[in-house]
Amino acid sequence: MRTPKPTDAELDDLTEALGRFRDERAMNLEELDGFIAALICGPSTIPPSEFLSEIWGGGEMADAESFASEEDVQRFVKAVIQHWNFVAATLQSGDFHLPLLLEDNTGTAHANDWAHGFVRGMNLRREDWLDLVNDEENGGWLVPIFALAHEHHPDPELRPYKEPIDAERREQLTAGMIAGVRAIYRYFAQQRRMAAQRRTTYRRETPKVGRNDPCPCGSGRKFKHCCGKVTIH
Repeated sequence: MRTPKPTDAELDDLTEALGRFRDERAMNLEELDGFIAALICGPSTIPPSEFLSEIWGGGEMADAESFASEEDVQRFVKAVIQHWNFVAATLQSGDFHLPLLLEDNTGTAHANDWAHGFVRGMNLRREDWLDLVNDEENGGWLVPIFALAHEHHPDPELRPYKEPIDAERREQLTAGMIAGVRAIYRYFAQQRRMAAQRRTTYRRETPKVGRNDPCPCGSGRKFKHCCGKVTIH
């Protein structure tokens, strides 16, 4: 059975949880969606115990005010993993993943945060992505993502265009980004299969995870030594 699409209520809850993080590098929902897409598309498997800290801006655990209880921590981790599963199921099926893009007051979806999130996902295993970056035939799939990610780069020399991106070009870049994600997922498919054969996974589905139970992310470690490190003090 295919993983169901998150409901509006579930996305609202995830948005609210992300809004609790005070670090300036903490992700919003759009950036999180791009970040997760990169992790799924890439050649390496990155456990939640590593990538969760990137979501709230770095460090081993979120600030104490972000969660009221350990149950809140577990609900947040579960929501992130559920979104991961939906994106993964979409790409595994061969469909295009339609990114979650936030609109401004004029109804424009700029897609900068999504692209920036994707690049942040790449940077967790930067060397593993070099094959694609340097691939003359397939590396072009990254161009729309990089263009949108660096549109407002602090250094004008690193911006993709000297003039502001107009609506038509933004639409083209966004469409290229969507097509690129599916192509990138296929590009690294063989490497992911080989990596999967080298590891054993244990998946446990349970409404509540004890600290000594296997982590639901499938890492094989105890919850307290994996995602359970994301606790309040």
